[in-house]
Amino acid sequence: MTDNNQLLQAIVEGAQEKKGKQITHVDLTGLEYVATEHFLICQGTSTMQVSAIADSIREYVLLHTGIKPYNYDGYRNSQWIVIDYGNIFVHVFLPEFREHYNLEQLWNDAKINEIPDLD
Repeated sequence: MTDNNQLLQAIVEGAQEKKGKQITHVDLTGLEYVATEHFLICQGTSTMQVSAIADSIREYVLLHTGIKPYNYDGYRNSQWIVIDYGNIFVHVFLPEFREHYNLEQLWNDAKINEIPDLD
C-alpha cells in the first residue's frame, strides 16, 4: 500500500523528469468541503511540454507505485491537464492558464509548499 507521501513524491519526480516548473503542493487536509486532500500544481512552457509532463507523471507513478489514475482530462488542448489520483489531484498548466485560474490563491487557507526547480 502506497501512502500519500510516497504518491506525492512519485508525482513530483515524474513532473521533474520532463522539466516541470514551479511545482507547488497544496495540502487541503483539515479544510472542510474539499473534493480531495492534496493538489500538486506545476507548469510547462508549451502545450507539447504540458502533455509530456502529464504523460511522464502517469508513467512514473505507475512504474514506481503501481497506481493508475482514476481519470484525467485536458489533453485535447493541453493548456490545463488534470490527473485524478483520488486523494491527490495533479494540475499541469501552461503559465498563462495557471495564472488565470490561480488555484494557489483560491485555496490560500491551505498549507502551500513550493518545491524548488531542479535547474
